[in-house]
Amino acid sequence: MSDSFYESLAVWSQVVASILFIVALVVMWIKFLAPAVLAAQARKNAELLDSEHRRDEARARAEQAQTDIATADSDALAIKARAQSDAARLHEKIIADGLAEGTRLIVNAEGELERARFAAREQLRTELLEKALAIARESASRLDAGTNQRLVGDAVQAAERAAGNT
Repeated sequence: MSDSFYESLAVWSQVVASILFIVALVVMWIKFLAPAVLAAQARKNAELLDSEHRRDEARARAEQAQTDIATADSDALAIKARAQSDAARLHEKIIADGLAEGTRLIVNAEGELERARFAAREQLRTELLEKALAIARESASRLDAGTNQRLVGDAVQAAERAAGNT
């Protein structure tokens, strides 16, 4: 056989070896690498899906937290308004109770003052009467019979005039 035959055999053997190598690469790709790539892609897709799911849950929790904060703020404002209203109502009640108690104390004090005035007048009247009687007794003990007769006569005439005028 000639050299050209060996050369062509060498070329063809390299071509067949290259084709077999490419076929082996394709088989290895299909059998081993493609499933590994697909599995890796599936894992990454699952990770992305899980990440998106966690992100959506986090957004939902954040929105719920915002809603809860808004609710808490409105509740706090309502509590504050109720507290202010209760404080104003209590303030008015305390003032009204104080005014009523003050009025009651003034009325009681006026009544007590009136009773004290009455008692003082009675005591003064009693003392004045006692002093007047004491003075009259002392004066009566110093009267002589003529002066007594004249005084009795004056009293009788005054009584007759008073009886005649009526």
